[in-house]
Amino acid sequence: MAELGLDPRPPESRPTLDGSSVITPLHRAGVWPQASQLKGRIRGFWISSIPLHTCWHPHSPRCWQRSSHSHLSRTMASKAASPTADPVPVSPPPSGAAQLDASEDFEVLDGTEEEEDDDDDLNELPPLEDLGAAQNEDPTEPQPTASEETEHEETEHSGALQEEWMDILGNGLLRKKILVAALPGAERPSKGQDVTVHLKVSLEDNGEQVEEQPSLTFTLGDCDFLQALDLSVQLMNVGETALIIADAKYCYGSHGRSPAIPPNSTLHLEVALQTAVDGPDLELLSGRERISLADHKRECGNAHYQRADFVLAANSYDLALKAISASSKVDVSPEEEAELLELKVKCLNNLAASQLKLDHYSAALNSCSLALSHQPDNIKALFRKGKVLAQQGEYAEAIPILRAALKLEPSNKTIHSELSKLVKKHAAQRHTETAMYKKMLGTAGASGLPTKSPAKGPRSIPWKWLFGATAVALGGVALSVVIAARN
Repeated sequence: MAELGLDPRPPESRPTLDGSSVITPLHRAGVWPQASQLKGRIRGFWISSIPLHTCWHPHSPRCWQRSSHSHLSRTMASKAASPTADPVPVSPPPSGAAQLDASEDFEVLDGTEEEEDDDDDLNELPPLEDLGAAQNEDPTEPQPTASEETEHEETEHSGALQEEWMDILGNGLLRKKILVAALPGAERPSKGQDVTVHLKVSLEDNGEQVEEQPSLTFTLGDCDFLQALDLSVQLMNVGETALIIADAKYCYGSHGRSPAIPPNSTLHLEVALQTAVDGPDLELLSGRERISLADHKRECGNAHYQRADFVLAANSYDLALKAISASSKVDVSPEEEAELLELKVKCLNNLAASQLKLDHYSAALNSCSLALSHQPDNIKALFRKGKVLAQQGEYAEAIPILRAALKLEPSNKTIHSELSKLVKKHAAQRHTETAMYKKMLGTAGASGLPTKSPAKGPRSIPWKWLFGATAVALGGVALSVVIAARN
């Protein structure tokens, strides 16, 4: 049996894998744990799974036969290699030399080794890599499928696009991409500074370039030109060139700009920020510079008004009025003062028109009153004030103002038409008020005419008079009885 690689000793005296031959009473009684309940340790390594066809305990003859057959095959191979070698009796592998069969399904878990006092031979165990490749290999990570790889590539691509394009407002209608980055340390402009840009405007539909301005100067934050340009340049550095894709809402809107830009056109703006300098001090401006600045803001407001962007128009007119009304440390000639006053009235009239479009009637009425305080016979101010009062339902006050405007310019058909409408509305309003008052006093019937009292007969006596006469007679009789009783 030794030549066949089998241990001739009885099971009670066969050594265990750790070199001991101690058998517990449970072993002698034939009580062995099930393979599925196995939580043991062989040569210091925990076993978490083992096939059911394999005996787990070292005292089992099948386990020793399996190990002996493996050892016998190795012995026969060595004899074939050395035919002159003498046969050597085969004994069970000693402690520290036993090896796990590569065909066994063992899983080694690192870091789960228990500390026991009776394991004195743990230092003699071979390194982990000596136990065979089958026990040393870590669980392979699942390879991503083709769909997962595609999703990962799409995510990386979308992330790259997000880094490339900046969504300025977060709604996708105004985006910015850097074409030429600014030099390190370049400054970013701030609101109130005058910036100069090289601007190229193209249509998104066909890519046709419709406008180019090599040197466009505007005040950042005032929305002098396009709102898209004003919002984007604030995020650029001096020396930077960027491409801006702007929706029509932030450009020329639903009206467009005839004939080059159709309505509701999305535009591509190529902007190169050239310079950014501080804006002028209004107090130090000369009279001519103040006039030029205010007139420029007024023209910007007119451009916004033509695009039906009444909010930006009102903002531009208000900026023009601030430039005119600011205190000055520089002497202004009387001619310049007169010109500033004329420009102020124009801005007030245009501001009132914008406020009227926005249904801000109180503000529009205030603007008209300010204009008339400087020029009481200003036809536009009179007309807009009458129109504001008419919108508020004050026809009685609006009609005299429009009549005064028509007297100044009798040939103005617009004033004549508006006055005729107000007269008709005022007459209808008076008729409605009269009918309402009569109804409240109870003097009007369903048709609005006073009701007629029923005709009385010539000899008819009202029952009220009869009841009164009867009461007086009874009172007199009662009084007579009382007097007689006292006597």
